[in-house]
Amino acid sequence: MSHTRRDLGLLLPALFAASRAKAELSELPSKCYAFDELPVEKHANQMETRNVFRGRTHTGCPLAMHISTLPAGQMPHPPHHHTHEEMMLVKDGVLEFTIAGKTCRVKPGSVVYINSNEEHGMKNIGETSAQYFVIEIGA
Repeated sequence: MSHTRRDLGLLLPALFAASRAKAELSELPSKCYAFDELPVEKHANQMETRNVFRGRTHTGCPLAMHISTLPAGQMPHPPHHHTHEEMMLVKDGVLEFTIAGKTCRVKPGSVVYINSNEEHGMKNIGETSAQYFVIEIGA
């Protein structure tokens, strides 16, 4: 089978993207992540996100974590679903989660687990900002 320059031109961007994705998901090192040293991403709804890490465990499982601060009365985004699982640990505030049509209210110290492909959404129903940690497993 012969290949043309056009074939090569189509293949090179795909190979570059694949190599870049692999580089972005390198094995996570043991490390301390100081909260005040994490870059802050500000969103239109006044939400702040701090990306902590994104990589792979030693067994190859994709793992990512971010910390979000959500103002009172806000939602981070509309309800959605995805293939990876998520675990959320609530540090401050009162959040209302809807997962697969069921609603629950959580306070500081609570943990929420969301299975693969289950529709979910959340809203800060408290009077103050809520802060929570999101761990993405298999992302």
